[in-house]
Amino acid sequence: MRARLFKPARNAMQSGTAKTKNWIMEFAPSSAREIDPLMGWTSSDDTQSQVRMSFDSKESALDYAKDNGIQVMIQEPQTRKANIRPNGYGENFATDRRQVWTH
Repeated sequence: MRARLFKPARNAMQSGTAKTKNWIMEFAPSSAREIDPLMGWTSSDDTQSQVRMSFDSKESALDYAKDNGIQVMIQEPQTRKANIRPNGYGENFATDRRQVWTH
């Protein structure tokens, strides 16, 4: 069995980093999808491609793969280049501002 181990990227529609802390293991499909001639739906008899496992750390995922004889391809996460500001837009309306905020 082959699997891909990665850390998911943050959602492009949100500024938060929810669901990006864990490592995800997805299994590669072992057979091609087939098209149903009547309805045109795609189907597969491979149930492993539906499995998506979550791990707290990369090491625990690699230990699991080693114990179960799974060949793993690791995709390292890209780091964020820009610094995250500690305060954002809401700071403009804070009651403890040192100076008056105007347009």
